[in-house]
Amino acid sequence: MTVVFVFFNLLLPDGMNDWHRAVRRTGTATLEQIGAANIHTYMGFAILIAVIARLALRSLHGVPDPSDAKPAVFRVIAKAAHVALYGLLIAMPLSGIAAYYFGVGVAGDLHADILKVLLWLLIAAHVGGALAHQFYWKTNALRRMTLG
Repeated sequence: MTVVFVFFNLLLPDGMNDWHRAVRRTGTATLEQIGAANIHTYMGFAILIAVIARLALRSLHGVPDPSDAKPAVFRVIAKAAHVALYGLLIAMPLSGIAAYYFGVGVAGDLHADILKVLLWLLIAAHVGGALAHQFYWKTNALRRMTLG
């Protein structure tokens, strides 16, 4: 579910972009632009809630043991990547909220530029790691991520 929300907002930010452009140029936006921006914002809230729920479940029930098939250095890298991914999935909505609702311009710049690029890089690394698990180390990581 979270991945669908994340890709929706990463691939379809036009509503927020149109709203931001209109407000920057004219100081106001149309109802359609506000509505489209709100969809982006509500998806951000959904991401934040889903990530917090996931972290709560992880803390209550733990996580499966990491695969011993990969070298120890890759286990450390994977742990750091997961911490960074969860951090970004919290920071992105919070920075978007700060920009959209409270007018914090630097938060909007951080959200739309730096954090978005970092998130894309971590997504690519996550996909690469999942493929390495599946085809190089021949573990069941993809199955654990999708079906449990």
